[in-house]
Amino acid sequence: MDKKERQKVFRSYKPKQLFPAEPNLGGWYTEAEIEAVTGTIRKSMDWRVGFGFIVDEIVEFEESFAKYCGTDFAISLSTASVGLDLSMLCLDLQAEDEVICPAINFKASPLAVLGQKAKLVFCDIDPRTFNCDPADVEKRITPRTRAIFPVHMNGLSAPMDDLLDIANKYSHPVYGPPKVIGDAARACGGGYKSTKIGKKGWMNVFSFHTMKLMTTLGEGGMITTDDEQLAQKLRGFRLWGNESSGWGSSYKMTKVQAAVGSIQLQRLEDMISQRVERANQRLKLLEGIPELLLPYQPAENDHTFYLFTLLVPPEWAGDKRDKLCQILKEDYLVGTLVGNPPVWESQPYIYSQTYQQIETLPVSVEIARRLFCVSLHPLMTEEENTYIAAAIWETVERIRNL
Repeated sequence: MDKKERQKVFRSYKPKQLFPAEPNLGGWYTEAEIEAVTGTIRKSMDWRVGFGFIVDEIVEFEESFAKYCGTDFAISLSTASVGLDLSMLCLDLQAEDEVICPAINFKASPLAVLGQKAKLVFCDIDPRTFNCDPADVEKRITPRTRAIFPVHMNGLSAPMDDLLDIANKYSHPVYGPPKVIGDAARACGGGYKSTKIGKKGWMNVFSFHTMKLMTTLGEGGMITTDDEQLAQKLRGFRLWGNESSGWGSSYKMTKVQAAVGSIQLQRLEDMISQRVERANQRLKLLEGIPELLLPYQPAENDHTFYLFTLLVPPEWAGDKRDKLCQILKEDYLVGTLVGNPPVWESQPYIYSQTYQQIETLPVSVEIARRLFCVSLHPLMTEEENTYIAAAIWETVERIRNL
């Protein structure tokens, strides 16, 4: 996109408000979701019916989600963070046990590890995918490793087969090979080697938070697994131990959320298809900017582009990257975010438990100073998307000339 083309774009379109860095509604709702809400409420107004506990709407949503992911079981929950906490609770972790997480991460999964009083061990990332680097994971395994806890980062699957192979090489003296548990909060609907994300691993935890790829009225989560005993245990944790002899509480999804979830799941492929279409359009528009490394898409993966992540060159790391983001926001109303910085930077408690590891994570530290994510949503028009691409071109040129 040359200067003349960019100026034409800027003359023909001017945004009236900021393009949010991470839109507050990840997909979109239709009359079908509205009818699901109102219909479920109408049915539940009968005092003999009410809103219930694990009702038909919840069971139907779980069965549909399991079928979509190709798993035997799906267990719905009030939030994904609850799911991450319960995934660690299922391990029966002891104080000396270790769980490996990527350092470039949201704080929920590391906090789930620390919440069970286990040792949180960070691994470095692959600088192209921002996912766990399997070679680095293997270096950090010890006889105390109980789990590998990868994130399917920004819509791109973690290298699950590699991580499973590594886990099977190292057996805990009591519990056997470490479990591989996927944090799929940002990757619902993504694919990995002809399977859906959610199939590979002991379990995977999905989010239906308002920002995510499909949503259930603001909050909600799901765990997928092929392990029947694990599914029974999770259901017990979710509802006061009803299906187990152990501890439980109340972490269930509501009936109305599940009804909406079933509609969103039916529409998920369309929502992702439009998001990917916008991402691919932008990739073509950004080709030729020497200072930007565009999102990487391994051939075996179906990327959902939950976030559209770019990398500046090493010499632009930190201040120049930040200046680029500032210009995009202030001069062009294009929102950006760093998704994500090393997790210890966003949570003091995590830092207090892991600061000794920072020097062993050079790739994560460097990449976090170079990456930035630019606003993307499936309902963006072609005109809006072209404007954002033109703004990126123009801003990079301005930074280049500083």
